[in-house]
Amino acid sequence: MRRHLISHIIIIVLIGISFVGLGLNQAIAQESTQIKVRIKADYVKVMDEGSYLDISTSARIDKKNVSVPDLNLVIINETDDEVIELGSATANSKGKIKFTLPELRTMVSDSSQFYNLKVSFKGNELYKKANRNVQFKDAEISARLIEKDSLHFISATIIDANSRDAISGELLDVQIERLFKPLKMGEEFNSTDEKGTVLVPIEQGIPGIDGILNIEVVLNDNDTYGTVKALVKAPIGKAIVDESTFDQRTLWSPRNKTPWFFLVFANAIILAMWGIIIYLVINLFRIKKV
Repeated sequence: MRRHLISHIIIIVLIGISFVGLGLNQAIAQESTQIKVRIKADYVKVMDEGSYLDISTSARIDKKNVSVPDLNLVIINETDDEVIELGSATANSKGKIKFTLPELRTMVSDSSQFYNLKVSFKGNELYKKANRNVQFKDAEISARLIEKDSLHFISATIIDANSRDAISGELLDVQIERLFKPLKMGEEFNSTDEKGTVLVPIEQGIPGIDGILNIEVVLNDNDTYGTVKALVKAPIGKAIVDESTFDQRTLWSPRNKTPWFFLVFANAIILAMWGIIIYLVINLFRIKKV
């Protein structure tokens, strides 16, 4: 009797172990079939407008890097003592998210004045969970247009927003906004001096709508401060003259804008042809009567 009881217990234990092993194997198999997601997140600050995270999600599928849409990401502000959820966002059809951050004074930084953010994806049946950490300090750029010896310059200064110290030895791009690619001004590398300032000349004769140039001063993808932009509207451009012939009657206009000469000429030829046909028909009737 005792032997039968022991044998039953052993069988039950073996069955339990087999079920546990089967569950582990299924979990491992499921995890191995999940796709690894890559999250890229960059901090961008535009002076007088606010700051945001430029986020993209991608994965390597069939040996190709493709964007991953419709992933829900959570953005968290982390410190040594607490974790604050800033919100969540879903990637669009191109795997892109522009997550607007609250004012930095309402967020928490660490003892070194760094803001530590985490972009987190919890994972699902298709994709593994993933995280991306973003760390940055707050910086400020002030830029203005000045005139010197009848030439125009952009004077820009960058400082640390917390210590108010000038940031020297950093590269600032001065460029004019364009539809596809900005037009860079000055030298290839514009490095700030000990006062955190650069002075970059602006070329004359650059066209702009109503003569206004939208000039950007950019600290681009810095390891400490991220990307910081300042915008200056400068009324020093060459006004763009509208040479469009859209509302004029030209050879390349649509049908409702056909030049009057062609309309009159074409209709005159048509009327003349019909006149000849009518004249011939009348003469045929006269000949028949005769």
